[in-house]
Amino acid sequence: MRLRKKLIEWLFEKSKKIYTNLFKSQHPWEISKKQLLTYPKNSFGKHLGLFLNENNFELIPKVERHDAYHTLTGYGTKVEDEIALQYLCYGNGKRSYYLYGVMILGTIILPDYYKYYYKSYCIGKNANSFHHFDYKELLMISIHDFRQVIFSKSQINTLIQV
Repeated sequence: MRLRKKLIEWLFEKSKKIYTNLFKSQHPWEISKKQLLTYPKNSFGKHLGLFLNENNFELIPKVERHDAYHTLTGYGTKVEDEIALQYLCYGNGKRSYYLYGVMILGTIILPDYYKYYYKSYCIGKNANSFHHFDYKELLMISIHDFRQVIFSKSQINTLIQV
């Protein structure tokens, strides 16, 4: 399984640049991790900064929303979590070529996590729509309030344990 996960990591790295250059036309946020870490304690922006800091990441220009999804849902950055996050987003109504590619290849290469993927799909399907938000505009809101608007109490408890 380790070799299959390495293959998917390699595919993520190679496809990320191609996807952002060819398919993403929105403007980068131009906000650094350092700036996010100065946001108020319970804000979504502060938690996004903490997520980036814990994983030694910076926001990727034009696809900042992906890390916002991680922050909102509590999904980690392991390969299986990245795939499951795409399933959750698909269940929530998000559609993109990249999402389809991750779901299809991820399921073929790592079918061992199918139950996790399906559970994630169901969470997204039953949550209020969140995939369309302008997350840059939501950085100052309370992460707890934001999650309560999107997910049920039981979903929040499930997501935080992911």
